[in-house]
Amino acid sequence: MKNSKIYLPIIISFTLALGVVVGSILNFPLHRPFSSKNNPKNKLNRLLEFIDGEYVDKVNTDSIVDLTVTNILAQLDPHSVYLPPSLQTDEAESMKGDFVGIGINFYMYKDSVAVIKPLENGPSEKAGIKAGDRILYADNMKLFGKKLSTESLFSKLRGEAGSEIELTVFRRSENKKFKVRLERDIVPIKSVDASLMLNPTTGYLKINRFAESTYAEFQEGMTKLRNAGMKTFVIDLRDNGGGYVDTAVRIADELLVNKKLIVFTKNKRNEIQKSIATDVGDFEEGKVFILINENSASASEILAGAIQDNDRGIIVGRRSFGKGLVQQEMNFDDGSAVRLTIARYYTPTGRSIQKAYVKGNDEAYANDFYKRFRSGELYKKDSIKVADSLQFKTPKGKMVYGGGGIVPDVFVSLEGKQGEGSLPYLMEQSGFVGQFVFEQLDKYRSNFKGLSFEKFLTNMIQSDLYYKNFQTYLTVNGIEINLAKNKPLVKRYLTAEFARQLFEEQKYYEIVLKEDPMIKAVLSP
Repeated sequence: MKNSKIYLPIIISFTLALGVVVGSILNFPLHRPFSSKNNPKNKLNRLLEFIDGEYVDKVNTDSIVDLTVTNILAQLDPHSVYLPPSLQTDEAESMKGDFVGIGINFYMYKDSVAVIKPLENGPSEKAGIKAGDRILYADNMKLFGKKLSTESLFSKLRGEAGSEIELTVFRRSENKKFKVRLERDIVPIKSVDASLMLNPTTGYLKINRFAESTYAEFQEGMTKLRNAGMKTFVIDLRDNGGGYVDTAVRIADELLVNKKLIVFTKNKRNEIQKSIATDVGDFEEGKVFILINENSASASEILAGAIQDNDRGIIVGRRSFGKGLVQQEMNFDDGSAVRLTIARYYTPTGRSIQKAYVKGNDEAYANDFYKRFRSGELYKKDSIKVADSLQFKTPKGKMVYGGGGIVPDVFVSLEGKQGEGSLPYLMEQSGFVGQFVFEQLDKYRSNFKGLSFEKFLTNMIQSDLYYKNFQTYLTVNGIEINLAKNKPLVKRYLTAEFARQLFEEQKYYEIVLKEDPMIKAVLSP
């Protein structure tokens, strides 16, 4: 990586993975032909039997089945997908909202498991593990000096609640090695990243996905904000790719009055199912703002569409992703699953926001982000292409559009100049900032020892050390981008990431939101 030049648009990819159809011509012995009288649906089973019994070499037919299922689904739509057992397990844990483990955030740094930070009140923190520690062994399993798959590492660190594991730890700051024994416990995977007051009357809540636990987390955050005096509610759905529709519906119900339509779905038989708001809601009055961007999808669009179409609040940001297809998960006995599109969903005014796609390998669908980037849509609202034939009106007469995402009421451009527009993605989502900050803390952690949050902020504002180091870090890693024109933005995100790793997640948002263009649009007179 250090010897090759890697351009940012290649590193930062927001495309969807589409199945690739592999075609082949098969010749079978004449004395064992397929019968023309056979049901076509039996062909696949018979083909697998032929391969298993007659093919000249030994073949893993399970892998052939997985490939076949993947390719079949790729002929349907971009969101009907096959999940092998390992991926299905990870997805299930993420959407459940917790797992059983040792409670650390970590990197595979060089050849070892490096602790970014133990989770507060988790098993590792209680056992005395600190940020920067290296975990060398889990019981007798060596974790350094070799390439470990994520699956094998997780399978060792996770387990049953209450089960014990012995860790061998190296603490670089003290140059010592020691062992700790701890009990695995339930570790939450939070879907609400932050809930804080932007000013005395404006509350902010960030949702990163819609999981089983999200509604309870939302209620807890909203209650805290209401008790703090919230009159205006800002819900941040940027980069939220969706999740459970029912969770988004329950959150919308908290904001909408009784009998308001939230969303409806229609299947191939034109059967319609409606979700209607109830008479129970904790924030049915007061201003509501929903923040979205080009990566807000699915359940995020359902919530944004319900608020926009019912004239309940203002949508701020950039056009959302455009996923209006409903999937149902169907499980197989081996732990794998298929997510099959079974319906389309529609916002209360009757608009479908699913963007166009071609069945099969649709390259244009996968590369839609780059199309928006090149067209200038991320910088100018006038560049958003909407079809006049897909115009709809809200009850108060506001014009809204279908056919490809939620178009915001208030447009906010991507930060950075148009020619350097991928810089915010580098700072927020590429992983480079997190990795860089960890490496800097590994070298200079003593510089931050005992600092209060206020003193930390003062030092970061006054110093350009880490800003300069980050420019060098990018250059060494082959990323050609000059940070000088966007120095305040870069320093803001670097400071925020240091705060996240040194203090807590909420401190990250306290820093980045102060100069966030969408927040400024919300708070402007």
